[in-house]
Amino acid sequence: MHNEIEARAKQAIEERVFPGCVIGVVRSNGEREVFPFGNLTYERDSPAVRGDTVYDVASITKSIPTASLALTLAAEGKFALGDKLVTYIPEFRSKWREEITLEHLLRYGIHGLQLSTLKDKTSGEILESAYSRELADTPGTQFLYTNLPALLLGIVIERTSKGTLDVLARKYFFGPLGMRDTTFFPQKYGHGVSIFAPTETVDGDEIRGIVHDESARVFAKAGKAVGHAGLFSTVPDLLNFLERLLRGDEGFTKSIIAGAEKGLGWQVNDARFMGKYAHPRTFGKTGFTGTSCVVDLERGKALVILSNRTFPKRPKNDDAIYQLRADIADIVLE
Repeated sequence: MHNEIEARAKQAIEERVFPGCVIGVVRSNGEREVFPFGNLTYERDSPAVRGDTVYDVASITKSIPTASLALTLAAEGKFALGDKLVTYIPEFRSKWREEITLEHLLRYGIHGLQLSTLKDKTSGEILESAYSRELADTPGTQFLYTNLPALLLGIVIERTSKGTLDVLARKYFFGPLGMRDTTFFPQKYGHGVSIFAPTETVDGDEIRGIVHDESARVFAKAGKAVGHAGLFSTVPDLLNFLERLLRGDEGFTKSIIAGAEKGLGWQVNDARFMGKYAHPRTFGKTGFTGTSCVVDLERGKALVILSNRTFPKRPKNDDAIYQLRADIADIVLE
């Protein structure tokens, strides 16, 4: 397996899918392997990627920790997934406000505001727009992947638990699981910028150590964590989380697995990045920066891919990264 993973990762580097990556595999018995490849950038003197290089995981944030927190808190009775959104965010003013439930958020069943268009607004202005802009169509009519549901879900989590998203994530997951390098605010925890893989160069400035997602960056600069993006992590840390899900034998894991298998906050049986061996008990998540994680409960295996495929400029399409993800999943799950 190692040789196949290495060959495929090096092929991707040669094809400039990304300058480097870290790939990790864990089994339900705790056995794990972590494979770093390439460099942080395409420069000749760029530092080599290490097994503990920190990456911006982008939309994996939506599942770890946001959806996982929601499923855990629901199991604790903090709220029910059938509760109306306006119960917790009365400022939300859509004409469908009385129909939207928390489950709609977990299923990405509301379609409206594109948050990235508000990158020049303040965090308060973004929230006001999220509350006041009308949705595109009736809630729950179709799946449409946007950042808005996870942003709103993060707010519900904070209001029902009287804590910030970053603190709650550390309390429930990152602390107990020994995820020392996982955080929304790298500088706050003393991480040096040099250990981060940069995500993009914009107007001559390298984005490194602060979230790549435009709207989440506005909140991060204001010291606020949000539910749709902003988490930084390493492959070993994420394997800690996925290993616990594979074991599924204690604490928060049962509620997360039960929700994930129903597509609540996670993607299920998606061959585009889970490969041809995916099945109804395979779930995971991808991130725009070139990240992904996959959990296969029947095979007792999970994998993580972290990369910075958006560096120095985001590619024109996602074809190359999806092919890499699927190929690695095939190698691991075969």
